[in-house]
Amino acid sequence: MTGHSLRWIAFFTLVLTILVTGYGFFGPLPRADAQALTPDQRAALQSQYDALQAEIAQWQKVLDDTKAQKSSLQGDVTALNAQIAKAQAEIKQRSLTIASLGDEINQKTQTIASLQDQLTQGQESLAKLIRQKNETETQSLVLLALSSQGLSDFLADVDDIDSINRSLGTLFDQLRSIQASTTAARDALNQQQNAQKDAEHDVEVKKAAITDDQTQKKQLLAVTTQNEQTYTQVLADRQAKAAAIRAALFQLRDAAAIQFGDALTYAQAAQKTTGVDPALVLAILTQESNLGANVGQCYLTNDQTGAGVGKNTGTAFAKVMSPTRDVPPFLALASKLGFDPHKQVVSCPIGGVGYGGAMGPAQFIASTWSGLATQIASARGISVADPWNPQDAIMAMSIFLGQLGAGGGSYTAEKTAAAKYYAGGNWATLGQTYATQVMAKVDDIQKNISFLTDNGL
Repeated sequence: MTGHSLRWIAFFTLVLTILVTGYGFFGPLPRADAQALTPDQRAALQSQYDALQAEIAQWQKVLDDTKAQKSSLQGDVTALNAQIAKAQAEIKQRSLTIASLGDEINQKTQTIASLQDQLTQGQESLAKLIRQKNETETQSLVLLALSSQGLSDFLADVDDIDSINRSLGTLFDQLRSIQASTTAARDALNQQQNAQKDAEHDVEVKKAAITDDQTQKKQLLAVTTQNEQTYTQVLADRQAKAAAIRAALFQLRDAAAIQFGDALTYAQAAQKTTGVDPALVLAILTQESNLGANVGQCYLTNDQTGAGVGKNTGTAFAKVMSPTRDVPPFLALASKLGFDPHKQVVSCPIGGVGYGGAMGPAQFIASTWSGLATQIASARGISVADPWNPQDAIMAMSIFLGQLGAGGGSYTAEKTAAAKYYAGGNWATLGQTYATQVMAKVDDIQKNISFLTDNGL
């Protein structure tokens, strides 16, 4: 076999391997079991959806009209009735969305399965052509000429080689097209599956809100309009609850505690720049604080190695900070802010795995903070951003979460951003527990924010 033929065979074998393993990355493709919606069914769903949209707008108008009566019993009952009716209409609307998305997912799954079948056939054709090319190229042109019965047979053999080459080129183009189509279909399917998860989560949140509103309505209806003293107590209880929410403390890492009301104000200010929901920012702030409650604090002692000691114990740690990645920006930040880099607490390495060195309430390492510092300072209107300043830390969290996709505001976008915030590139495996805990906190914090907003407190 000639060296030229060996190179061809090696090349095409490599290409075939890449194509096979590349598509294998997607894993087993799901097959559709559900019946696809007919055009009439889709039209009926759309009609119901539009009708519910009008109903939601109607109840929103009732809510807007009763805002001026919030200090009266009748105003509260009317508003709660409107909130309950609006939420019920939104649940119905979301259920229609879920049904529609289920149909689209079904169609996309069938499309991907069809493309996968085309790819399999193309791979088989490619393997066959490679075998043919191998057979035709194992002989040199001289041997072909000697073995041919005549000039016409020899030219036909040469034409066969050229034909195979052209067929390979055509097949490669077809496989590239199928690869692009499969990737696009897979991306569209993932988006629709995420949209369905978002819709299902929204339904659950609204169901919980209806339960709370109905309970509150029953309590209000128990108060008669003649008993103004009792209703005055209802208003006083609300004000007391609002005050308790605002005064609740965030026990921050490496910084003084701040009140919920202040943290909310900072996160709402950041939202104007980033579009990230304040509830998500405060949920991660809560999660970071909880994680930090039992983690020792460390000092950097050796700029060359990144080694340090525990602040309270004096225990030596070899990996307080990465000497190449984080020590230089940490020293630069110390120079700008005027603190002693060897007397400023940073996080200790956890369990002896990896480096510590995270700074302040939001727990950014120095290299990440350095990449965000200019944007943080610009958004805050300051010259140098300080990771131990709660306002700067919350702005940094909001900016970073926005870069991770949380600005979209959907449940799946926020959960994915939380996982990436914690685990970086390993978010799909190492960040899921963290993200699930964060999203549970988001729901609780959003209830508190809604209470303050709905009651104008």
